[in-house]
Amino acid sequence: MWRPALATAGVTAPLDEGSTHGARVWEPSREHGFHALRHFYASEELEAGESVVFLARWLGHSDPGFTLRKYSHFLPRAGARGSAAIDAIFA
Repeated sequence: MWRPALATAGVTAPLDEGSTHGARVWEPSREHGFHALRHFYASEELEAGESVVFLARWLGHSDPGFTLRKYSHFLPRAGARGSAAIDAIFA
């Protein structure tokens, strides 16, 4: 259902209307694949301040370090809360 929805929305296009087996072949797109929703979820959770330990559990990762390595690029403001806390102490 994911690929037809993307094609209907104009995000991706089908490559072929049918094959010998009648199955549709969709434009390959890692960027718009279903797995992208997992990355969206993880990035939003981290941006909201969720613990990487709990996020790792929810994603099924056995090692929170893996989760952090995989998704750390989604943390452009990493350290901002710590800096703000120290600034508040000395203000």
